[in-house]
Amino acid sequence: MTDVRITHIGGPTTLIEVDGWRLLTDPTFDPPGRRYDFGWGTSSYKLAGPAIPAGDLPPIDAVLLTHEHHGDNLDTAGRALLPSAGVVVTTRSGARRLGGSSRALAPWESTRLEAPGRPAVEITATPARHGPPLSGPITGEVVGFALKWEGQRHGVLWISGDTVLYPGVREVAGRFEVGTALLHLGGVRFPVTGPLRYTMTAAQAVELCGLLRPRTALPVHYEGWQHFREGREAVERELAAAPAEVRERFRWLSIGEGAEITV
Repeated sequence: MTDVRITHIGGPTTLIEVDGWRLLTDPTFDPPGRRYDFGWGTSSYKLAGPAIPAGDLPPIDAVLLTHEHHGDNLDTAGRALLPSAGVVVTTRSGARRLGGSSRALAPWESTRLEAPGRPAVEITATPARHGPPLSGPITGEVVGFALKWEGQRHGVLWISGDTVLYPGVREVAGRFEVGTALLHLGGVRFPVTGPLRYTMTAAQAVELCGLLRPRTALPVHYEGWQHFREGREAVERELAAAPAEVRERFRWLSIGEGAEITV
C-alpha cells in the first residue's frame, strides 16, 4: 500500500510527495493584495497568500500545470520558479508559450517521469473545459492529470484542473479507476458574464464523485480569491444532503500542513 503526502499550499497549489518524487501543481506564490486580469472584461483580486513561500519549497522534480494563462493558476512568483523545476507538464499551447523544459500533452496523451531508484510515474492528460459550452476560444486550453505508478491499490491520483462538469470530465470514470481525486472547485463566476460558471460547483463535485467513486476526494481551488464563489461552507452544505457513500469520501486538507493519503 502506497502513501502519498499532499500539502495544500493555497488555491490550486499542492505539493505531492511520493516515492522520492516531488510534484507541484499550479504554482501560485504571490502575496495577496493584487488584482489580476483574466481577459474579456474579467479579473479577480487575490485575498490570501501561500501557506508556504516559494523559497521554502524542497527541490521540485516536476510541475503539473493545468494552464498557464490565468494568474490564479500561475502567477508571477510561480512563473519564476518554473526554470528550477525538472520538467513542466502542461497544455500544448502552454508549452509553446513557456518553452524550456515544458512537455505538451493533449487530452489522453501520456508522458513518464523516470529516475534511477524511483518508480516511474505515468502522467496522462484528461479533458477539461474552463466554462460553458463554446467558451474554449475565450477561456483557453486547460487539462487535468491522472498520475499512475506501481504500488497503487485504489487507482490513479487524478487532478481535475479548472473545469466544469461536462462529458469530457465524466469520461475519466470510464477510462480510469480513481483512487484519489484533487478537485478544483470554487464555482467561479464573474459579474460581466452573470450566472455562467467557470469551475465546478459543490453540486457538480458531489455528482462527479458519485460517478467516479474515488476512495478520497480532496477539494482545492475554493479559497483565497475574489472570484471563487463557493467556499468550504458551500461544499459542506451540499455534502450534508448527499448520500453517505459520497459524503464519506471527502476529506479537507489543512492548508500548509502535509497529509498522508493512502492510494
